[in-house]
Amino acid sequence: MGLFDQKKVLVNDIIDAALGRNACDLVLQNARVVNVFSSEIFETDVAVLGDTIVGLGPGYVGKDKIDLKGLYLAPGFIDGHVHIESSMVEVPQFARAVVPLGTTSVVADPHEIANVLGYEGIRYMMDSSKYNPLNVFFMMSSCVPSSPLETAGSELRAFDIFPFLREKWVLGLGEMMNYPGVLNNDKDVLDKLKISGEKRVDGHAPGLSGNDLNAYIAAGVESDHECTTVEEAREKLRLGMFIMIREGSGTKNLVDLLPLVNKNNERRCFFCTDDRHPNDILEEGHINYIIKTAIKHGLDPVTAIRMGTINTAEYFGLRKLGAIAPGRTADMVVFDSFNKFNIKQVYKSGVLVAENGKAVYEPPVRPEFPVRSSVNIKWLEGDEFTIPANGERCRVIGILPRQITTEYLELDCKQENGKIVSDTKRDILRLFVIERHRASGKIGKGLIKGFGLKSGAIASSIGHDSHNIIVAGVEDSDIFKAVTTVNKMGGGIAVVNDGKVIDSLQLPIAGLMSNKPLEEISLKTKSLIKSTRQLGVKLEDPLMTLSFMALPVIPKLKLTDQGLVDVERFKHVELFV
Repeated sequence: MGLFDQKKVLVNDIIDAALGRNACDLVLQNARVVNVFSSEIFETDVAVLGDTIVGLGPGYVGKDKIDLKGLYLAPGFIDGHVHIESSMVEVPQFARAVVPLGTTSVVADPHEIANVLGYEGIRYMMDSSKYNPLNVFFMMSSCVPSSPLETAGSELRAFDIFPFLREKWVLGLGEMMNYPGVLNNDKDVLDKLKISGEKRVDGHAPGLSGNDLNAYIAAGVESDHECTTVEEAREKLRLGMFIMIREGSGTKNLVDLLPLVNKNNERRCFFCTDDRHPNDILEEGHINYIIKTAIKHGLDPVTAIRMGTINTAEYFGLRKLGAIAPGRTADMVVFDSFNKFNIKQVYKSGVLVAENGKAVYEPPVRPEFPVRSSVNIKWLEGDEFTIPANGERCRVIGILPRQITTEYLELDCKQENGKIVSDTKRDILRLFVIERHRASGKIGKGLIKGFGLKSGAIASSIGHDSHNIIVAGVEDSDIFKAVTTVNKMGGGIAVVNDGKVIDSLQLPIAGLMSNKPLEEISLKTKSLIKSTRQLGVKLEDPLMTLSFMALPVIPKLKLTDQGLVDVERFKHVELFV
């Protein structure tokens, strides 16, 4: 939602301006236009009236004329699938970070906040998306909760999401994670597919293959962003799926999947970020980073631009976006070269909104959209974080660096006084997930290998997808302290050592987001990561890694508030073998 508040123009005025009868509002002269239709780059002028491009060519008269002196001009970039909540900031702050990087449109799935606050959370995201120089389109969250193997803060049935699907800014049904539900003819799942009508249905099916994949696609699912290998992506592409190539923070698939793309299939592929943390947005970039990296690894530059613009627009039916051509919305990005790819200017609906990496528009004046408190845990006595030893061999979650998939390990575990304890020498920690929506007292107990913590504990209210409190730690007292700190903050992240909180970040909006600027949140997450380094953690992004250890729809072994989950069998399993 939220086309930038630029004046609309009548068709007859567009025609008159295109014919040169009347002056345009803006003419960008001597631009090297990246033409996503013809795969050409040619120097020309681009004329704009109001929010619409009216013509390409010489001779246009404009109230404002800007000589680009041979700089490149591309359509505004589009993120095909993103959870804005993963940036840890509200939509207006997210916009101020990504618009200067050339992103003028995103297709957001409010799945994270929907799992916490349901209808209220979705409406909050839609309301806060208004009046920003960023188009925020929505795909309605299809899996709230993502599975019956966890406790979410809400449950959205087909009946609940149907009204949203009638809204202009809603493009379809978000990632259908519950592929077992599809394959087993779950009534509510099939109802959600049915009510989507002619709108798009996004998929989420890591590793799905063969007849299972056939059935999933035949049910109406049209895309996938979970491919990690060329072989997996090629099978899905052959069966008619569109492939979203993802480069997020927790999962980076771009380089691995680029060999899939060729001149014959590239129109079926486009870019997305999915989950991208504030540090990566500020230090690397957004869709601009993906385009630049793809070019660096040998992808044709115009193809890379196309995969970040028109391909995404055409998949979602956004007919006015994705190209620089007459009749298209004047969302445009000025950059210096395909090698450096420095974003010089960004125009949203014909208005200059960013220059040299900085937003130059005034933040929108909007009413506050308060949301209720979302962290409600049962009173803790302090003895909840013990694991009685009911055997010697345990199922252990094995971390895979730079991935959100995990290994399924079976290991002998360290015991003391009849209890399972963390084994820092072998890098095996205790892991807990505490239900935080209904104060039910449910606590899932497990073990994790590869996190690196030598002492202390880390707790977070970001625990995909139901966002219960997840904590990894060594000593009971530090685990207890970390969890209670998150609870007192009303959501956030806490790092504890020797009974003291050494660093924390408050996330009062659904336990997921802050109303502070993204730059401030980035500095704080860097500080948190630095604090974990002092405790022995070497993972690139331990905060993101920890948050995905509770996601029971990504293989192979995960932990929810209801216990360990064998994702491939889609069922709970005991901790002890």
